[in-house]
Amino acid sequence: MIKLNENREIVDTVREGLKRTGGYCPCRLERTEDTKCMCTEFKEQIADPNYEGYCHCMLYYKSKD
Repeated sequence: MIKLNENREIVDTVREGLKRTGGYCPCRLERTEDTKCMCTEFKEQIADPNYEGYCHCMLYYKSKD
């Protein structure tokens, strides 16, 4: 299951960053299709059924449940 970070302050900060960058991960310098939220790195991580953790910018969390 993928859900937003439970820390509202992090979610609000990252969402503001996404607005500023046009949807690109605000934590990364590059603006490419790979860094467009939901980024390629996290998509690849969540494809692994054993992966559990946050995306790079801590907006999303994937649990094994």
